[in-house]
Amino acid sequence: MENTDTELNKTQAAAATSENDKTIAILAYVTLIGLIVAFVMNNDKKQQFASYHIRQSLGLCVTGLTLGVIGVIPILGWIINILGIFVLLYMWIMALINALNGKESPAPILGKKYEVWFASVQE
Repeated sequence: MENTDTELNKTQAAAATSENDKTIAILAYVTLIGLIVAFVMNNDKKQQFASYHIRQSLGLCVTGLTLGVIGVIPILGWIINILGIFVLLYMWIMALINALNGKESPAPILGKKYEVWFASVQE
């Protein structure tokens, strides 16, 4: 009976950890402030799932910043910016859905690049 209680406690601890990871991962996608808060919350334990989504969110933020800089260019930059924002919105929604479902899969289009570019963040 004692062995079963120990296993149950381990299972509950694992579920709590995964919920904490999931919360941090979701928080990373909620504005730049959420990304910073998630980064700080994950700084001590460096949980793999949360770190993965922090890197993906960081990539989305850098992409958004780049689109903002491109948007300064008249006409062609505006067109690229408008189209890019819709693509970025799609990428953000899909990445957020992955975090909500507990999946560690990259954002569409640039997610694999974010894995390479931000590999050293939150290791």
